[in-house]
Amino acid sequence: MDVLDRIKEQVESNPIIIYMKGTPQLPQCGFSARTAEAMKEAGVEFAYVNVLADPEIFQNLPRYADWPTFPQIYINGELIGGHDIAMEMHEKGELTKMMQEAAGKAKG
Repeated sequence: MDVLDRIKEQVESNPIIIYMKGTPQLPQCGFSARTAEAMKEAGVEFAYVNVLADPEIFQNLPRYADWPTFPQIYINGELIGGHDIAMEMHEKGELTKMMQEAAGKAKG
């Protein structure tokens, strides 16, 4: 399977997914760490891909949604953004609301 097809399948089959350096439990960069922590505060499950463990995704994800940096958050198949956008949304309470709505859709 082509890497862009793999990314598309991951984004579409997980209501909430973050592509990050490391894992939520063991992040490998500060931006990924803060973003994953903000996501954990929403209290809902989310998928993740450690881009450092998958060089093919690391190289090609920026082409997928034309977003050059990591982390990248997708909710309901849509790119929400990276660290700065996620932190801004988190401060306003929007990230938690969006994640909880997406998780509710996934369950229902």
